[in-house]
Amino acid sequence: MAQMQQVEDATSSMAAACDVLVIGGGPAGSSVAALLAQRGRRVVLVEKERHPRFHIGESLLPYNLPLLDRLGVRAEVETTAQHKHGIEFVSPYHGKSVRYEFANGWDKRFPYAFQVRRSSFDHILLRNAAAKGAEVVEECRVTGVDFAAAGPALVHARGADGVARQWRADFVVDASGRDTLLASQLDAKARNKRNDSAAMFAHFTGARRLEGQAEGNITIVWFDHGWFWFIPLSDGTTSIGAVCPAAHFKTRGTNVPQFFMQMIAACPEIADRLKHATLVGEVTATGNYSYGAKTISGRNFVMVGDAFTFVDPVFSTGVYIAMQTGFWAADAVEAALAAPARAPAEMRRYAARTRKALGAFTWFIYRIREPAMRNLFMSPRNTWRMEEAVLSLLAGGIAEGWRVGLRLYLFRAIYYATKLSHLRFRVARPKLASGQPREAGT
Repeated sequence: MAQMQQVEDATSSMAAACDVLVIGGGPAGSSVAALLAQRGRRVVLVEKERHPRFHIGESLLPYNLPLLDRLGVRAEVETTAQHKHGIEFVSPYHGKSVRYEFANGWDKRFPYAFQVRRSSFDHILLRNAAAKGAEVVEECRVTGVDFAAAGPALVHARGADGVARQWRADFVVDASGRDTLLASQLDAKARNKRNDSAAMFAHFTGARRLEGQAEGNITIVWFDHGWFWFIPLSDGTTSIGAVCPAAHFKTRGTNVPQFFMQMIAACPEIADRLKHATLVGEVTATGNYSYGAKTISGRNFVMVGDAFTFVDPVFSTGVYIAMQTGFWAADAVEAALAAPARAPAEMRRYAARTRKALGAFTWFIYRIREPAMRNLFMSPRNTWRMEEAVLSLLAGGIAEGWRVGLRLYLFRAIYYATKLSHLRFRVARPKLASGQPREAGT
């Protein structure tokens, strides 16, 4: 036992020291690393792959843009981005489409966002972190973290060459994304039973897009098994993805590409837009789509972005939440390092802000497949400026004050009233001679 302790002590003494070690070089990790390095902290960012690399989740929100401004990378991102001025919803149950423009949101300063190639976007953010002073180590996978009752954490990693590496870090930021390194290590990861979804996605060229300024808009199309995203990129490629209950994917009796094409054929709107398109690259499937961690922070660690939780991309919140929580985490970590006695309070504040932001989005996400929610989105009205308030939230405005908050509560009340009317209709509707109930109109 004493010999094992001596080996561990020797390993720890050989480890490089840093103030903060960031696991993962996506939007969350690169944001945290850049902000803390800019404040003079010794930051090491460890990324398992080499950038640029493929990643799904190409749609940003208008409120991403102020974050890009603060990082100093907006101009560079814009050179390769597709402008996105709004959202289009298409419902076969209503036989029409409805468009929402960000310019009509509560705060008129945020009229557009970007659609980006994540390989390029993430590479820009990673290089920015290095330029700000962070040490970036690519092609090196963190395999575990040893936490002590006091003192720094010991981070274990292994490079592509098989060589083991260690760092002693006063603070660890887990931005490992869907790898959920710390949540898995701490046995704190749980499947989200309220949104048990899976997805298939691929890129196409030659897809039919909207015209004019709306060309870059994201389109959400409902179909019998879930919904599709349609995301136009600046190089002529379009990202297409289907999100369905995980149980639906278990019904496939064929390979992934063929099953994906069957789902496209089952959605006339997407099938029509792709009838002259060409598939480029592979069709990818991902399960365990929605999950969350039971904890978000500890004495000297914090989770950001997808490393903590991920629900559903229907409102393109993934990159925005990743970056925003990265900004909040940077503030919390800096305050905790500057005054260790304040660390517990700072972590509680970070956790509260993150959970509140996620809660604002997930209320809509959990109900997006409900007929009552579809009806409201397909019948837009700006009564009492509620449409402006909802648009503000969907743009990323999660802290717009009581005026927006009040209208969002009114929207929720109308949703519940609409759902109640649907339930009453189902109970009261007459039966056919066969004894089968009639179909309820939408």
